[in-house]
Amino acid sequence: MDSIIQYPLVLIVFFFIVITMLILDLGVFNKNRHIITFKEAAKWTIFWISLSMLFSLFIYFETTSERFFQFQSAYWIEKSLSIDNLFVFILVFNYFNVERESQHKVLFWGIIGAIFLRAIFIFTGVELINITYLPSISVSGKILNINLLLTIFGLFLIYGGIKSWFVNEKDDGEKDFSKSLGAKFVHFFFKVSKEFDKDNFFTVENGIKMATPLLVVVGVIEFTDLLFAIDSIPAIFSIAPDDPFILYTSNILAILGLRSMFFILSDLIHLFNKLKYGLAIILIFIGVKMVISPLYHIDSLISLIIVVIILFFSILASLLKAPSFFRNFIKKSD
Repeated sequence: MDSIIQYPLVLIVFFFIVITMLILDLGVFNKNRHIITFKEAAKWTIFWISLSMLFSLFIYFETTSERFFQFQSAYWIEKSLSIDNLFVFILVFNYFNVERESQHKVLFWGIIGAIFLRAIFIFTGVELINITYLPSISVSGKILNINLLLTIFGLFLIYGGIKSWFVNEKDDGEKDFSKSLGAKFVHFFFKVSKEFDKDNFFTVENGIKMATPLLVVVGVIEFTDLLFAIDSIPAIFSIAPDDPFILYTSNILAILGLRSMFFILSDLIHLFNKLKYGLAIILIFIGVKMVISPLYHIDSLISLIIVVIILFFSILASLLKAPSFFRNFIKKSD
């Protein structure tokens, strides 16, 4: 199947959406520093998901149904695996005592960095995949085309899934984020003030221009996203390893909506204590899919259905274990 690059209109629409929404986001909708409310975050979350689904329909009519399912699979895999990332962002903001009014700006510039870093990861990864196919072998009359890099990625994801199943959430809460490589990077290049200056990244103290702790937080967020991309990027390679553009478009649209999701999860984090098990199962499933792909190909539609089902039941299990007031709220709604 040809790459989505064969359909320039799709790429033009994608970049128009991304550039336009980023300009409107920072220059219009969030021009003034304010607290993102739960209601506002919910509206933006619905908007971003709806926009992504509309773009996937555009892919369906402009290209092929197979590419539509590839986009959907990669989108929801990235979306689900990024939830873990958001939980860590909450811990980072709490650790540095970042005001809620400033959190959106930090996440915005974190997304800008992710747009460029994900491009490097995805396009480099696809090129490496293309050159790491082993010589074809015949097993019981069946020709197997094994890719060394995809197999390594698959084993890595299986290990990561098993490890995340047993991870102790208290360990993340006790991390010293000031020692993160992202924080050290900012401190290496800039003299950092001890005080915040609203949502400014730089301030002047005694006539000296200095970085504020908010810039340090951006560095920590960027480095954290880089670490999580080590899981999520190999995972989406299982969907369309030969088409970096379908992976990139789905990945970027998924992470663009993470800022609004963050403000929802920051208020409801206590309700999703079982979600990590679902995410662990998703990682293991994708890893197994990559390892067995030379023997058996799992269709993109099947992968999408499995990921959605796992995510749904892990969220449901979390809500059923929610505090009594939440269960009472559900009963009252009935």
